[in-house]
Amino acid sequence: MAVHGMLLNKNMTTGTSLLSRWWKQPRAGLWVQILSEGITPQVNHLPKRCFDFSVALVACLLLSPLFVLVAILRGREGFERIERVGWCGVPFTEMRFAPIQGRLGAVCKLLGIYRLPCLWNILRGEMSLVGPRAVSPGEINLHAFEVWQRQSLRPGLICLWWVRKRMNIGFEGELQADIEYLAQCTVKRDLGIAARALPALLFGGEAKAPQEKVSFLGIPVHNLTMSDVIEKILDFTETEGQKQISFVNADCYNIAQRDSEYKRILQSSELTLADGIGVKLAGKLLGRLIRQNVNGTDLFPRLCQALEGTGKRLFLLGARPEVAEGVRAWVAERYPSVNIVGVQHSYYDKSAEGEVIHSIRESEADILLVAFGAPHQERWIAEHLTETGAKVALGVGGLFDFYSGRISRAPQWMREIGMEWFYRFLQEPRRMWRRYFVGNFVFLYHILMARLRGVE
Repeated sequence: MAVHGMLLNKNMTTGTSLLSRWWKQPRAGLWVQILSEGITPQVNHLPKRCFDFSVALVACLLLSPLFVLVAILRGREGFERIERVGWCGVPFTEMRFAPIQGRLGAVCKLLGIYRLPCLWNILRGEMSLVGPRAVSPGEINLHAFEVWQRQSLRPGLICLWWVRKRMNIGFEGELQADIEYLAQCTVKRDLGIAARALPALLFGGEAKAPQEKVSFLGIPVHNLTMSDVIEKILDFTETEGQKQISFVNADCYNIAQRDSEYKRILQSSELTLADGIGVKLAGKLLGRLIRQNVNGTDLFPRLCQALEGTGKRLFLLGARPEVAEGVRAWVAERYPSVNIVGVQHSYYDKSAEGEVIHSIRESEADILLVAFGAPHQERWIAEHLTETGAKVALGVGGLFDFYSGRISRAPQWMREIGMEWFYRFLQEPRRMWRRYFVGNFVFLYHILMARLRGVE
């Protein structure tokens, strides 16, 4: 569906006051005002509206006994009415079931049952099945231009940002997710997002008051967001001393249970970061919710973006010769001002290790990425970081394979439902079957035993 850009020819203050005026106007007058001010919002797409209406009508008919039962048992008190700002800034009242106490209420909240009355809003044309989050009137004057972008479609019962946040991969934030949705808004896309909402509801979680540091099987996890980690890496390049950053997934935990030296390195790393659905599930089982899936593959392009124009020096170490150079080419094409001061593959003779370390030191690298695979890369960093002179070193596993193009990354929808591991298995079944179909269950077994024993 074509998405019309929105032009704001006034300054931000003017835009804010316009929104305030439009909030009080009926929709008919609103369109005249919009066009006269030079703002062209997204025109509603007929197939999307037909799809929304059809789904809501069928769902309302099927659920009508539930609605009638609530109305009989609780009357008007069985429903909540929440003021929202809808399509093109027009206000509406969002319908919900009023919360109830006890276990039944907890189940209803877990499954999102309390939002079922929103189907009435969809029938009335006030909401859509999928769309940006419905904002409250108190949010209408925040970031005027961005708010208008989000409101060029009807707000949704389900939104892309909610799915990503529940699955701990909402790295860019709500506004960016909404704008991405607006640029790719089709019925097919809506179906995909709606399908991903169920696993997000059942297996996802939101850490409302997360601990800054949690521990699983004796190994700490620094419970940070992606932006927190980027900020810390940049800070480390400006401070005294050298820092090692490690990523831990289910396989890393399994290795650490039988490799005490590797476990010690993870325990002593400056940052140890949660990577993958396995650690997320462990947090859910133990009541230590993980803020975000901070994996190296998602972190790398964001780190490159943060490094642009800073003059910080980056050294790439690991993988096959053509793979390492492929990563350099990828960075040069997308982030040309990132200063890569050296690239070295890992297929060198042991006798040449001193020369490799010397080349890293001579490059005066601030940040060193080591892609040897766990636990070899963590051991190498712990042993040689001082000699390299690098301020920060990260063990990044198979990251270079993805950004060189040797191995394709799982599509976004698979990452959003926590199934990236299965995509990796399909790519290399002989190498990955034991890690995923045996290792993941071994890891969860250890976690369950830890919960039963009441230990970390």
